[in-house]
Amino acid sequence: MKISAVVITLNEEKNIARCLESVHAIADEIIVLDAFSTDRTEEIARQYNVRFIQRDWEDFSNSKNYANEQARYDYILSLDADEALSAELVENIRRIKQDEMMDGYFVNRRTNYCGRWIRHCGWYPDRKLRLWNRQKGSWQGAIHEMVVMQNGAQIGHLEGDLLHYAFDSITDHIITANKYSDIAARQAFEKGKKAGLIIDIILNPIATFIRKYFLLLGILDGYEGYIICRISAFANFLKYTKLRALWQKANR
Repeated sequence: MKISAVVITLNEEKNIARCLESVHAIADEIIVLDAFSTDRTEEIARQYNVRFIQRDWEDFSNSKNYANEQARYDYILSLDADEALSAELVENIRRIKQDEMMDGYFVNRRTNYCGRWIRHCGWYPDRKLRLWNRQKGSWQGAIHEMVVMQNGAQIGHLEGDLLHYAFDSITDHIITANKYSDIAARQAFEKGKKAGLIIDIILNPIATFIRKYFLLLGILDGYEGYIICRISAFANFLKYTKLRALWQKANR
């Protein structure tokens, strides 16, 4: 069975080589869909004999589905530029290529946060469906997008980790939390959802920290675990305060 590896990029010169290096041994083609990067992303990517396509950015799901449509083969291995396959995962993909493959496969994603691998906080095992038959599923969702498979699709699990080099600094995490809370608040507003002062703005962030730090054992990830749980709680606070602000503006 042949596999098309698909990666989307925008100014990923610091990550793209690691990503492509990890997939080149088991991918029968590599497609990079780029949103007109202004750094060395294209120069570096072309060193790996990829099909480099440029297209204006829409959102994650639309961009990834478009990239999948450009693939020669039905089985898609989808990675973000800041992800890479572990050696164990590479070997297991190599193994299943020799057999009759299932419709899709989940993998565990392990996140590197400021140089430390995170094992708790609800961040691991972060199961992601990243290898599948595009005839049986597609990307859905504008934020925290996911592959949704057809009813009856046969899904398996591959051992080995998808390595996620998410944040080089706490500042990067805060910037991302601010950006995603904008999107989440706008989506909630468009669906008619509202934010209550007590439950959503005050209590929800507190409950989020308690759940991630104590119940999901973020405390075992040391200082980094504490920071992750605090920023996760703050992101919920931002989402609901921004949602409340949207309603206040609409009602003026």
